[in-house]
Amino acid sequence: MGVSGSGKSTIASMLAHRLDWSFEDADWFHPPANVEKMQGGVPLTDEDRWPWLRAIAAWIDETRAAGQHGVVACSALKRSYRDILVGGRSDVRIVYLKGERELIASRMAARSGHFMPAGLLDSQFQTLEEPGPDENPIVVSIDARPREIVDAVLSELGSPNRRIATEPDERAPARGPR
Repeated sequence: MGVSGSGKSTIASMLAHRLDWSFEDADWFHPPANVEKMQGGVPLTDEDRWPWLRAIAAWIDETRAAGQHGVVACSALKRSYRDILVGGRSDVRIVYLKGERELIASRMAARSGHFMPAGLLDSQFQTLEEPGPDENPIVVSIDARPREIVDAVLSELGSPNRRIATEPDERAPARGPR
């Protein structure tokens, strides 16, 4: 979790690759109306987000019911959003990619082809409710290189049911939009 531009998709796809788990990007769950709003520079409302979050939670439940494991990159900026995604699922963990606005803004300015404009970054930081200790988050600074961030997350996770790839690829292929 984290604001747009914090590296969620990159880190989550690398983490999934290293663990040999499924990967999904929450952006793929947005209905077209949400994407249009964001492309137009209009922040989403909670009403826009509830169906999107429920769709992500359904994917989490389907993955767990199939006896599989997964990683999903999702902003999950508010506690109420994370409550939908984590809920009573004691085996679901949040990784918070924490970074300073200036660093994230510079990263957003350098990327192309993403529907989230840099102009919405301030609204993301205004909405952000950092996870509290009771959410048992893994908090990682985004100042490090992606491989180092993934290593830190794996260290915090301990030994979940996983097979760690021997040669992690920082550009692990991600599945396309749904």
